[in-house]
Amino acid sequence: MSDLCLIAPTRLRGCLGALTWLCTLAFAGAACAVDGQSKDQAEGHLLAEARAIHQRVLTFDAHADIEIPGKPSMYVGADGLSKVAVEKMRQGDLDAVAMAVAVGPLPRNKEGFAKARRIADEKLAAAIALTESPDQPIQLVTSSDALVAAVGKGQRAIVLSFQNALIFGDDVAAIDDFYAQGVRIFALTHMGHNEFADSSRPLFNAETGMREARSEHGGLSAKGRAAVQRFNELGAVIDISQLSTEAALEVISLSRAPVIASHSNARALTNVSRNLSDAEVRKLAQRGGVIHVAPFAGYLFDSQNPDIDAGIRALRRKAGIDEDYLYPFELYWEIDDASVKTEFLTGVRGLLGPISLDTMLDHIDHIVALVGADHVGIGTDFNHGSGIPGYIDASDSLNVTLGLLQRGYSESQIRKIWGGNFLRVWREVERAGSVSPAQ
Repeated sequence: MSDLCLIAPTRLRGCLGALTWLCTLAFAGAACAVDGQSKDQAEGHLLAEARAIHQRVLTFDAHADIEIPGKPSMYVGADGLSKVAVEKMRQGDLDAVAMAVAVGPLPRNKEGFAKARRIADEKLAAAIALTESPDQPIQLVTSSDALVAAVGKGQRAIVLSFQNALIFGDDVAAIDDFYAQGVRIFALTHMGHNEFADSSRPLFNAETGMREARSEHGGLSAKGRAAVQRFNELGAVIDISQLSTEAALEVISLSRAPVIASHSNARALTNVSRNLSDAEVRKLAQRGGVIHVAPFAGYLFDSQNPDIDAGIRALRRKAGIDEDYLYPFELYWEIDDASVKTEFLTGVRGLLGPISLDTMLDHIDHIVALVGADHVGIGTDFNHGSGIPGYIDASDSLNVTLGLLQRGYSESQIRKIWGGNFLRVWREVERAGSVSPAQ
């Protein structure tokens, strides 16, 4: 075993993964082994430098979905466990993750609102229970200072986030309830418009064969604007991921503190509605915000390739779903036959091309060139279809640091990208808050 991997056993996998990734990307064609017989010692020096930086900086993933223990899921790892399970965080030396209390589309009526709240309450309880289990050494943190303190003590940490105001129904006051339970990051939409805001992905109704209008509120509704004000008052971080362009720009303008996009890539490179346009990125940065980039193939593929587009459309027709799409995998949940669903998802992923961590780093490069390293971060969207070669789950987190180092990023820039930028925003948001959740 190389002395490069003489580290704690729980972090061995991360070291091996990073060494493999280093050989693949930076030294293609060069001999590379993990038995100390590496041809070029420069490989080892770069990996050692990356690992040292990775240990020194705060590493924070701004968005992962909550998995309910014991429930079947198509999104977890091959081992059946969450992609941000504590052991995987430890293997990849990931310090903290924002776990999202999120729901997908449901009817916008009393029954739908009630079901959304039940799902949210179940996920919230599961995340909190994880932090209370002696078998899972991870701490729930509700302030920026608490996050820094936990990581300083060598503990893993969870920050609770929220996605989809469908959970609120039509009640702005529900914000306080979730804040009181520890949620500190709030996003107003997922797929489909709700009573608060327009989504970047208007909902398709299979029964009618129609999609929602592109805009229902022209951005935010009156309730949405009231929600932004309440988030600011509480000192909660606002997340614009999944909002329509109009709604995102309105939130950025209305908020008296910086906002984030917790898992959104660059639309200039991959033209899907879930990604942020350069105009949104610039506006976000002008107000001090941060866009967190995700390792999700559907947000990273070459959308300008006509052959890929034609192939996606053919697969969608074959699966019996609408040919038009806002991102390639859209509407897979409408496919009733499990074998057809699997064939569709596998086929689409195969069409998207050789997407890897390097592709994700291209999006980071684009954003840095556009607005600087002070306004980009990492938000994986793990447990919701995300994961690419080189960054399959939290155990691969070191590979991100290694890739950034290969591209010439300094330790200071890597520190900002991995967690420093989010921490800055959180502190500014807290300072801007004016009331307690009880008021």
